[in-house]
Amino acid sequence: MKKSTSTQDYLKHIYELSEGGEPASTNDLARVLKVKPASVTGMVQKLANEKPALVEYQKHQGATLTPVGKKAALEVLRHHRLLETWLVQTLGYSWAEVHEEAEKLEHVISEDFERRIAAALGNPTRDPHGELIPTPDLKMPQDDSASLSSLRSGQSATILRVNEDPNLLRHLDELGLIPGIRLMVTGYSPLDNNLTIKVEKKSFVLGLNITTKIFVEVEK
Repeated sequence: MKKSTSTQDYLKHIYELSEGGEPASTNDLARVLKVKPASVTGMVQKLANEKPALVEYQKHQGATLTPVGKKAALEVLRHHRLLETWLVQTLGYSWAEVHEEAEKLEHVISEDFERRIAAALGNPTRDPHGELIPTPDLKMPQDDSASLSSLRSGQSATILRVNEDPNLLRHLDELGLIPGIRLMVTGYSPLDNNLTIKVEKKSFVLGLNITTKIFVEVEK
């Protein structure tokens, strides 16, 4: 049965917030969904009481997805990331613009439309920000990326993905730091954890506000 827009949003954000292995807290869900914590508690309890249950929830311990809830969340994520890719590649949107549009469209496209988009795009595995796209059978490919902040002088890497913050995306676009670009770390400051990186003939100094939001494949 097709889930409501609100249910899909909750499942998607619970998945994203709990990817690191910790349950999604009520306060974090309230922040990303822009609702009051009491509203989150009520909705999460409702999802936990669905038949079959979509989430597991214990008071003060946060929420995690059941296998059924995870599958539903990955379906929404697949729609979202395919739509972002389509908007960039076909309609000429910038990678900083697509998130809001995809948020609206992800809830209304049919499975046939999803399959047609995927086929037309050549069945991409990553969206414009480098985020992995769930497979057609709703499994998330393994992410072996490392945070740029973990690199040190002399290491080289290729950018795989970046966080979907519009201001960050516009800034990285100006610097040319986009997925697929190879970079080298030429300096590290232990006092403030700033990295000096080189891309072709250009050098940049980046702080933790940026390096923790860029994920790379490190060269061996």
